[in-house]
Amino acid sequence: MKPLLSVIVPTLNEGALIESLLVALQPLREAGCEVIVSDGGSTDGTAHKAQLLCDRVVQGEAGRAAQMNRGAALASGTWLWFLHADTRMQDDVQTLMPGFMNCDGGWGFFHVGLDAAGWRFRVIEWLMNRRSRFSGIGTGDQGLFVRAALFEQLGGFAQIPLMEDVELCKRLRQKSSPAVMKPALLTSARRWQQHGVMRTVLLMWRLRLSYWLGVAPERLARQYRVCNAPTRGS
Repeated sequence: MKPLLSVIVPTLNEGALIESLLVALQPLREAGCEVIVSDGGSTDGTAHKAQLLCDRVVQGEAGRAAQMNRGAALASGTWLWFLHADTRMQDDVQTLMPGFMNCDGGWGFFHVGLDAAGWRFRVIEWLMNRRSRFSGIGTGDQGLFVRAALFEQLGGFAQIPLMEDVELCKRLRQKSSPAVMKPALLTSARRWQQHGVMRTVLLMWRLRLSYWLGVAPERLARQYRVCNAPTRGS
């Protein structure tokens, strides 16, 4: 019987986090859904840790777009749900299922929360959710989901090194408006904590603005790597 949902998790050296996410997804597997981990060549045992907690591990070149497309190519579910390894569910994952079944537009994403205390992180959450609801554009942290037939029709994620989630949402938005789901998914605040809250916020907004102004994703990816290089204080 064809599963309702295929969950696809791209990973690269997420050995410290992958088991926690996959354990949370076990109720979906028990309900007949499938979980696929698409690894980009981890060297920390990520793929080994995932094997007993998912239906399939596929390995290949690193790059989130390529990894998610590889996972989607193996998926058999009616719906595809793309989750990052550092994502956490605030409620039982099975309570999210009716939202997929009642999504008439064929795609959507979730509100997002950050797993850190402090007013600065609440402001970041609010801004991220306001922006995505207003623009109809979600990011990978927000757990993008899409009907498999629609994903295939659009050719999947573009093979670009950054902004692949935004690019796909732009094409999906031309088909229909997204469903924006609650409760929020929790994502790791490690990026902001490691590189500084204001520095990271300004970087992400600058990259997004540059993308909308037509700067090539390859150039943006180089800027992202330089700005996220380890600092002396990290």
